[in-house]
Amino acid sequence: MNYVIDRRLNSKQKSLINRQRFLQRYRRQIKQSVEKAVAERSITDIDRGEKISIPQGDTEEPIFRHGKGGYQQQVYPGNKEFSSGDRFKRPEGGAGQGSGQGQASDSGEGMDDFVFEISQAEFLDFMFEDLELPNLVKRHLAGDVEYKTHRAGFSDVGNPGQINIIRSMRQASARRLALGGKDRRKLKALKAQLHEAEQDHDRDRINTLDEQIEKLQKRLKRIPWLDDFDLKYNFHVKQPVPRSRAVMFCLMDVSGSMTQGIKDIAKRFFILLYLFLQRNYEHTDVVFIRHHTSAKEVDEEEFFYSRETGGTIVSSALQLMNEIVDARYPPAQWNIYGAQASDGDNWNDDSSNCSRILSTQLLSKVQHFSYIEITEQDHQSLWHEYSQIQHHYQDIFAMQGIRSAADIYPVFRQLFQRKLGQTAQGAGQ
Repeated sequence: MNYVIDRRLNSKQKSLINRQRFLQRYRRQIKQSVEKAVAERSITDIDRGEKISIPQGDTEEPIFRHGKGGYQQQVYPGNKEFSSGDRFKRPEGGAGQGSGQGQASDSGEGMDDFVFEISQAEFLDFMFEDLELPNLVKRHLAGDVEYKTHRAGFSDVGNPGQINIIRSMRQASARRLALGGKDRRKLKALKAQLHEAEQDHDRDRINTLDEQIEKLQKRLKRIPWLDDFDLKYNFHVKQPVPRSRAVMFCLMDVSGSMTQGIKDIAKRFFILLYLFLQRNYEHTDVVFIRHHTSAKEVDEEEFFYSRETGGTIVSSALQLMNEIVDARYPPAQWNIYGAQASDGDNWNDDSSNCSRILSTQLLSKVQHFSYIEITEQDHQSLWHEYSQIQHHYQDIFAMQGIRSAADIYPVFRQLFQRKLGQTAQGAGQ
């Protein structure tokens, strides 16, 4: 049996198809490794590639073998290779598979697990597979209109790179048939007459017919095989493309009740969200809001690395978000999203203010709003207030609890999992 193994490097995409097939085959092992890496990595390198380990048994290829054939009588005591009374040696010592925790030995052999590395782009593809922003429907032609090229039939003029070979050859064939049809019919008749003259041995008539046939053949050969007006070119037109305009508001609690561990979990969640938007939605604004007793719109650097802290008034962040929406993002033109992360601890009766701002002002303007509560204890007052909102706004409001870093990626997938029957209509826009 012959085996062909493609060992070419992936330069200039020479073995890209082989790699894609390989990634598709071991999708389950890769997704498990990606999920594990997201929980264990530091914040700064969460988006780099990853080494994937595949057990040696999973890499075996199915093969066909010839059976023994014929009629046989055997006793199978649980193993077809041995019969009753056979003796066999005890297996030699050693861990065997190489990846176990067995005792050291000076004998025995096995195979290590197969290890390969996926790139950063492949890592992010697996991380955000089947995810999308919910309810992304509003499309608007912005001032910087984008165009997409579409096929619009064929043209008689164009540059050489746009020649349509099949259409040109078809046109040339039709022209040759039209110009030479009459002569070919006459040529066929003359050949029939020539055959009759040869049967009658009429030399004069044969010579006359030969001259006429030669004249017609020369005339047919003068018809060009391909002429300039046979050439057809692919014709393309540019059409404006409606672009999905979306904005994501990231609201993070940085009050004194948020310990450094809770803040790191919140930052991990927002980094995942930020990478997801950058990867799948090119034209999406991100507004970062930090809050303690007061809320402030900040840039990406300050959002993730500032050490400012204070008391807790969560409603200040929601109020600032509402003001920014009214000032810069008209709900009729923008898909507005919000994601809020907190430990749930809030000042006195401010949780009721949060509920009021959400239900009366924000939820009527947004496509979707997510609340993440990070705590190992019982849920706080903010969670109970939001639970009442979720009962009335299940389609656009979601709540999830996170207890440790291992919960971040599963919760993230639950919040942004693509619904059945929907497509990623905003991806890449």
